[in-house]
Amino acid sequence: MSLEIFGDRWSLLVVRDLMFGGRRTFKEFLDSGEKIATNVLAERLQRLEANGIIERRRDADDARKVNYALTKKGITLAPVLVEMIIWGARHEETAAPPEIIRRMVADRDGVVAEIRDQWKKDRSL
Repeated sequence: MSLEIFGDRWSLLVVRDLMFGGRRTFKEFLDSGEKIATNVLAERLQRLEANGIIERRRDADDARKVNYALTKKGITLAPVLVEMIIWGARHEETAAPPEIIRRMVADRDGVVAEIRDQWKKDRSL
């Protein structure tokens, strides 16, 4: 089941951008630098939503605008993404700041707790 949901890099990049990058809108995902095609992004957002990983929300200030957010199920991916980031940094050059990587290695549980706390805070806004 996991490979059916995350069997490509784009799905994980969307989750990463929601969790760590502060991206929330279709345009922000497009502008993230990885050069994802609009049709691919639309399909990945639909798939993640259908699988309960993300949800669509109307913007409070502009009802025409859609924001995406991780669901309760989606935020449970935090430990997985932290481990993948650490693994990637050990084996390849990464765009993640070295101080963040050091912190993840030294205090995985603390970093994951902060991610979950921020998610809870964002949901209450």
